[in-house]
Amino acid sequence: MLKRALLACLSLALVAAASPRPVRVEIRTDIGPIVVEVDTRHAPVTAGNFLAYVDQHRFDQMTFYRAARADQRPKEGFVQGGTNNMMTRVLKPIRHEPTSVTGLHHVDGTLSMARDDPGTATGDFFIVVGDGRYLDATRKDLGYAAFGHVVSGMPLVRRMLAAKTYPGGWSKETAGQQMVKPVRILSARRVP
Repeated sequence: MLKRALLACLSLALVAAASPRPVRVEIRTDIGPIVVEVDTRHAPVTAGNFLAYVDQHRFDQMTFYRAARADQRPKEGFVQGGTNNMMTRVLKPIRHEPTSVTGLHHVDGTLSMARDDPGTATGDFFIVVGDGRYLDATRKDLGYAAFGHVVSGMPLVRRMLAAKTYPGGWSKETAGQQMVKPVRILSARRVP
């Protein structure tokens, strides 16, 4: 446990000490690869958190499990994946970095952190399909923390969004969004 905590701190420190440039990560799934670019300059806390999970292989053998389609626009929404709150995989929650601070926005291909309340994000993330600006911070809502974007693999993300889902859900908000057949994340690794 102590070793994992030290590795998490070291990963975050390395990201902070490194030149603030985008970092690419290949997320290999059982339906193909998705390459994302993580913005360590504009969203250092959130990007550092995601990279800590990558560097410690905490996403390996996890899944993309949620396909949240927009009511009137079924080809828009987001797909969610990560640790699915598995307690043996999650690290300490991070400080929230709203889009009003980072200047990033939820547009097609945006990578963002899933959370309950601001400051509770751990190891679950989502990828936006279509216009997701409703997820940005407003005067009344802190929104979600965008921290990167998809470089390649959006056809796979769209395929996941169209996946068959169960009619029920964990809550009223997630009803009909849990994938019948989650997409397995084989590995997530930094790439040059």
